[in-house]
Amino acid sequence: MALENKLGIESSAELADVEEKITKKRALEIYESGFLDKLESGTFDSLSKIHKYLFSDIYGFAGEIRKVNISKGNFRFAPLMYLNESLKNIDKMKQSSFDEIIEKYVEMNIAHPFREGNGRSTRIWLDLMLKKELGYVVDWSLVDKEDYLLAMERSPVRDIEIKHVIKNALTDKINDREIFMKIIDNSYFYEGYKSYKTEDLI
Repeated sequence: MALENKLGIESSAELADVEEKITKKRALEIYESGFLDKLESGTFDSLSKIHKYLFSDIYGFAGEIRKVNISKGNFRFAPLMYLNESLKNIDKMKQSSFDEIIEKYVEMNIAHPFREGNGRSTRIWLDLMLKKELGYVVDWSLVDKEDYLLAMERSPVRDIEIKHVIKNALTDKINDREIFMKIIDNSYFYEGYKSYKTEDLI
């Protein structure tokens, strides 16, 4: 059963396909319009605007903080009752060095503020920080999928692995459209909502 959406799609497989096509189109618009250049790097407000731009044609909750607790595997993301405070604290985190930026990225992943589409929007958010603060972006084609996923799973307790994985894929080609579009490639970074468990709050 598909997540409730504006398109009236009831098949989760069909929704995943349509969602990928739409978000890739919207990501290209983000890149070509200069939309990202107007955003302040490293803030939840900017992440929310990125998420809304990508998903507003698909979900009514685009850009809005989730209203359910979610988990993936054995890991529970930030509980809803603490989520707003977590996001405020993340906004205050430093981002002047590579290590600080990745630590902020890890904390935002733990927060997982949206019901769906966290990975895609947060990778764009990460690239925006790296680009504005350091003059680099991630060439995701150089990132091994399994290494990345395992490193992200372990990052809440040990972030040295994800720092290593991402650092080895940095490039100064900050204006390369093909490199940017790898961020949104859902066939590479699979993140279907079927893998989430939710607790609807009454």
